[in-house]
Amino acid sequence: MGKLCELIELSSKVQGQLFTALNLTATQGGTYGGIETLKGRLLPWLGNTFLASGANVSQDTSLSLMKESIDKDREMSELKSKHDEDVLRLEVELNATMGELKDTHTQLNDSQAELTKTKTETGGDMLASEEEICILRADLRIARDDAARYRRQLNVIGDFEREIDRLRSEVNILRSEKEIEQDWSAFGHLSIVRSNLIRVRSRSPSPIRRRSPSPIRLRSPSPIRLRSPSPLRRSFSPTRADLTNSIRHSRLVARFNDLYAVDRLDMQDRLRRYVDDDEMVKRIIFISVCESFHVAKMAYRSFRLRARKFLSPIHRGPISLEDTVSDYIVRNLDLYDVEKSVDDVIRSMNVNPKISFPPECEFALLSPFIREVCRVAYEMQALEPSLDIPLATDGELMSEVKYRRSYDSEFTAPLVAFHVWPALMEDNSVLIKGECTTRRGALSSPRRSPSPNRSLLGSTSRSSLRSRSRSLSPRRRLY
Repeated sequence: MGKLCELIELSSKVQGQLFTALNLTATQGGTYGGIETLKGRLLPWLGNTFLASGANVSQDTSLSLMKESIDKDREMSELKSKHDEDVLRLEVELNATMGELKDTHTQLNDSQAELTKTKTETGGDMLASEEEICILRADLRIARDDAARYRRQLNVIGDFEREIDRLRSEVNILRSEKEIEQDWSAFGHLSIVRSNLIRVRSRSPSPIRRRSPSPIRLRSPSPIRLRSPSPLRRSFSPTRADLTNSIRHSRLVARFNDLYAVDRLDMQDRLRRYVDDDEMVKRIIFISVCESFHVAKMAYRSFRLRARKFLSPIHRGPISLEDTVSDYIVRNLDLYDVEKSVDDVIRSMNVNPKISFPPECEFALLSPFIREVCRVAYEMQALEPSLDIPLATDGELMSEVKYRRSYDSEFTAPLVAFHVWPALMEDNSVLIKGECTTRRGALSSPRRSPSPNRSLLGSTSRSSLRSRSRSLSPRRRLY
């Protein structure tokens, strides 16, 4: 009974699927699709109470069903075999892919290890390269300092050679002057003898007329004709100061330009290592130049007074005393005590309330620059006419004739905030323009507070430094 029930259930399922297929076939066949088959085969079955017992399936239907079953079995076996082959092939490919994946994973690990090693080596090389760069920079800095030192030594050697040439020329000039003075002294002696003879003849005419007509006529004309013309021509010739004035003028103007274009920039670079404020650096350099000119002028005046006092008792001849003093100063420019002037400039800068310097440094750092400015300023005073710098004060009205504005100026501001470089004047006319910085509100800009403790360089003992506090000087000039 159970098997029969199972068969009924299976047949009902098959019938449901058959009716579904018939419905779909009739639907897809259009309005008249498959209607003949339904009429010829299905309707008679339905008229006989749907396959009554004892009804037989037609032979065609059983054969077709068997053929379809065989075909289905063959297709199933082919699909199974194909599936097995595909599975085997996929397993082989999967194994090959797994092997490649393992090889790739191994290569990846090797590459990562090599990358780590390369990264470590590169980091070490970078550290070594940075150290080498630092060492090379230090060597370059040392080489530049050595080159600058050698350059200064070459300049000193060149100065020594020029000084030797100058001394040789002066020796030749002194020799020629010695000969001239000897001739002049002989001529002066003869002139004195002649004047005495004339004075004696005027007082006692009779003895001189009897005794000295022939000596006067025979002896006095001879020395006058032979020796007097040369001293007379040379005595009225220009002095050394007059002859070299234009050359010294051109050389000093060029040296002043070099101080602005080269020495000033070098000193700015040196000061920026200790002072962060660029304006303070420029103020320090400008005030050092102004103080150097002031001290050099005072030293020149003092030396001129001493030279006049020395030469006035022994001066004689057609050349004036002032010309002789000027010529003496030009010949003895090397007698200028520049080190004393440097000490005076540093002492003045130490008490200047407008500039400050770090406590660990000294204004003696500017000594080479101050020394050169003092020499140039001293030699400028020996020119005719002398060269000088004008008075400069902060907050003054900007003069386009004397100054040009710096690159960081406010070009519409009319007042000077601070000066960078002084102008060079000759007889109230500007030879070289200075440089200044103009800003609005220059009069209300705060003054720099002086450094609390400053040690200054003593003039008597330059090797020892005396520290003292900076205070306002009651007699200060404004720059």
